[in-house]
Amino acid sequence: MEDRIERVTDGDTINLDGLGKVRLIGIDTPEVYGGVECYGREASEFTKDLLPPGRRVYYELGVEDRDRYGRALAYVWLHDGRFLNRVLVERGYAQPLTIPPNVDFEDLFRRAARRSRRLARGLWAVPGCA
Repeated sequence: MEDRIERVTDGDTINLDGLGKVRLIGIDTPEVYGGVECYGREASEFTKDLLPPGRRVYYELGVEDRDRYGRALAYVWLHDGRFLNRVLVERGYAQPLTIPPNVDFEDLFRRAARRSRRLARGLWAVPGCA
C-alpha cells in the first residue's frame, strides 16, 4: 500500500495521511517521550530527516496489524526502495524487537544489528548506550 507522511512522532513511530499512527515492526528506537533514552533524539531526528511531511512511502501491515494502543503495525519502504525498518537498524538508530506473530524480517534485522554493532554505528558507538 502507498501513503504519505503526515509527521514523524519519534524514531519508530510515524503518522501517515490515510492510515494514521504507525509503529514500525521488528525494531525499537530509544525513547524521546516519558524520559529521553540514550540516542533517542538522534534516532528521532534521523527518521524526521528521511521522512519529511508529504513524502510517499509504501507499507505492509503485519500479521497482527494493530498494537494495544491502536497503532497500525507496519513494515515501511521509502520512495527509493530502501526498507526503513532495516535502515534504522543498519545505521545504529534501532535494535531488533521481535514480537510474534510479526516475525517476517526477524533474521534480517538481527544480521543488520550485528553488523551495526561490529562497526560501532550510532548507539553502538556510545559507551553504555545499547
